[in-house]
This record gives sequence, C-alpha cells and structure tokens, in this order.
Amino acid sequence: MERYNVYSSYLKATYGEKVYKLPISIPDTCPNRDGTLGVRGCVYCGSIGAGYENLPASVTIQEQIEQNIAHIQPKYKAKKFIAYFQNFTNTYLPPETFRDYLIQACQPDIVGIAVATRPDCINKVYLDYMAEIKERYGVDILVEFGLQTANYKTLQKINRGHTLAEYIDAMMMMREYPFRTCTHVILDLPWDTMDDVVETAKIISALGSDEVKLHALYVIKNTVLADWYHQGNIMLVPVEEYVDRVVTFLEYSRPDIVFQRLIGRAPKEATEFANWGMGWWKIRDMIDAALLQKDTWQGKKCDYLGGKAVRKFMTKD
Repeated sequence: MERYNVYSSYLKATYGEKVYKLPISIPDTCPNRDGTLGVRGCVYCGSIGAGYENLPASVTIQEQIEQNIAHIQPKYKAKKFIAYFQNFTNTYLPPETFRDYLIQACQPDIVGIAVATRPDCINKVYLDYMAEIKERYGVDILVEFGLQTANYKTLQKINRGHTLAEYIDAMMMMREYPFRTCTHVILDLPWDTMDDVVETAKIISALGSDEVKLHALYVIKNTVLADWYHQGNIMLVPVEEYVDRVVTFLEYSRPDIVFQRLIGRAPKEATEFANWGMGWWKIRDMIDAALLQKDTWQGKKCDYLGGKAVRKFMTKD
C-alpha cells in the first residue's frame, strides 16, 4: 500500500501509460539576478539555476524535445511526454515571447506543458495565454511555483525576493484557470523548525496546490550559501531529521496532493554538499520505512480545513 500519492502512479492513471518529463531550456533569467530584485539570486542558486540535465537554450525547443525523446524513449519505453520549462523563471519574459515558446513545445507526443516560475512572476496575461494554448492544442498545463517555505523570515534570509503574500496571491489567481499547480519546498532550511514544516504543509494544502515537490537543501559551489557553509555560519540538519520533516509534512498535507518527489538530486561535481552523500533512493527508502514504522500516512493529521472548531455542531439528530 502506498502511504502517499506517488507522481508516476498519478501520471499512469491519468494518461494510461508511462509519461516522462522532458527538460526544456529557454533564454530566460530571474528578477533576482538581473538587478530587478538582486544580482546573485537566492543564496542557494548556482550560475546555471536548476537545469543540470538541460540542453543549452541555444538549441531550439523542437530539437531539445527530439533529442530528449531519443534518449528517454528506448530506455523507459515511454510514448507520452511533458515538456518541462524548468530552468530559472520561465514567465520572466514578455508575455508574447513566453506564448511563442509554449507553442513551439506543442509537438507530437507532448501531452502536457509544465512551467516553473516564481509567485511574483505571473499574472492574468500569462495565464490567459496558457489557457488559449491548452484549448487550441489540447495539452494539459501545470504551473510550478517555487515557495521553499512559508516562513517569511526565512524567505528573507535566503534572499527569495518575495514573501508568502505573493504565493497566496498567485495561488488565488490560479483558481480561475483549468491548470494544475505544483509547489516546491526545501524542507530542511537551517532557519526553519518543525513548526514551520507543519505550517508550510497547511498553507499549501489550504490554498489548493495539486502537487508538491520536496527536496533537501544543496550547497551549490560558488554561491552565497557555499560561503556561509565554509565559514561555519550555517548548521545543516542531519538526514534523520530530514526524514522526520518529510513524514510530518506528509501527515499534515491534504490527502489528494500528488508528490512529484520527496527528495531531489544534484550532480556531485556541482555541489559542496548534497543529500548527505547518499543516493536519493536510499533517503526515499528511509522515508518509506519511517512511515511504515510509525504507522502513518499522507493526510493523517489533515484535520484543520473546513472550520475545524465548529464541527461539533454539525452532528445530525
């Protein structure tokens, strides 16, 4: 029995077969890098963002899709794919330019488009363009927001350039559109406590995020975080605490949320520290074992929505 909603199972149930994401790069950046909000980005973000498996943005989108399919299809026997605009902030472009890139991704065998962005980099113009493309080309749309934590003080510490309010605003806008949403969370930020883990799960659940990506904090080379790490200014949590935080997050999450991942991965050559030197699958297995040992599951403690304090008056005669 699965004790949380697994992304691969959701995709197979939705599309009837295996579906794989294809990372797509476009020549974008981030308001936290171009001087609008800052120049070095979030304290943990490296010079290439998160696109370690991406092809260069100089390669056309059609070519990126074709090359990725040629690599993935023989290995995983997949026939359907999601074009994942992954790196940096993919809506941080003129709206018409953004629209053109999405249209280029509407190729044969692409059943969906995923767009990674920031909560402060989206509005109804971009959403209307995505709605137009969804209707015209028959592709599903998933919008992925980087939140990382609900603790506004931690957001300031990591130089996110936005607060919790922008995430709330973005999620409220999304309610008017036929898209799925995913929220990214770094679950072991050194300034967060277990109370922050619980509150982040609650806020994400209350605002209706359909999916969540959890991952541990990486120390990427040549970042502000790497400087702090070498100077001894941060204390990273042990892997056992990360596992506890994941279990707690799952318990307080809405039962229907789909988890794209519980732990991420980063190449060793790009990091000073990643996943405690362990394979990501080992940490996933530790999480599964902890859920089983504690006899707990996703949504077990999700009792706080829908007017908890007045439920006692809802009993029938």
